[in-house]
Amino acid sequence: MGYRILIVEDDTVLAGGLCRALQNEKIETVSCKTLKEAKKLLQDSRAADMQFTLVVLDVNLPDGSGFDFLTEIKEEYGIYVIMLTANDMEADIVAGLQMGADDYITKPFSLAVLRARVDTQLRRTDALARQSTEEMQQEAGQEIVIDDYKFDFAKMLFSHKEERIELSKTEQKLLRVLVENRGITLTREQMLDYVWSVESAFVDENALSVTVKRLRDKLGMQNRIRTVYGIGYRFE
Repeated sequence: MGYRILIVEDDTVLAGGLCRALQNEKIETVSCKTLKEAKKLLQDSRAADMQFTLVVLDVNLPDGSGFDFLTEIKEEYGIYVIMLTANDMEADIVAGLQMGADDYITKPFSLAVLRARVDTQLRRTDALARQSTEEMQQEAGQEIVIDDYKFDFAKMLFSHKEERIELSKTEQKLLRVLVENRGITLTREQMLDYVWSVESAFVDENALSVTVKRLRDKLGMQNRIRTVYGIGYRFE
């Protein structure tokens, strides 16, 4: 299995060193200096079906904060993120982890430690890929039809009245847990655990509300995906 790592670091010398330290026959590294460049690379990689496996993201960048971009990466792409920063204040580390970072490394750091932590995230990727493959094999050919909607989670195809609906991986997982539990009220804790898996302990609960709203808007299901106040959500 090949991996692609995006390094977002404005220090050219450090970025070059990280690329050389991490790249091998199984790992391709790409670096950029700004959030604007990083967003373009992520968009292009998804369009080309060559999505990055991991992002090493510096917090302080010329055109903005890596913290803000972290939220976008986790919600839109579901990619593992290791935060990289010179700031070792405990509050900043906690904030990064709560916003969804999978790991946090402060400068200066050992390249051996960085490689070990990167390897840990790549092993998690392999485990999830195996699980996803098994689930897709079990569900092959199973398409869920609800009124004018068609949901094929195995092929990641979603439509309404034959019009294609593009959903992020996080939105797909959210839709799946709702659809598979139609008529059942799911607590926010249950949904966080399913959608964000092992990261749920570090995910702000507001992320669930934002993702539910985005899913409702994309599907036009404001009345079908119901909020059960004080508890969670239910798919009618």
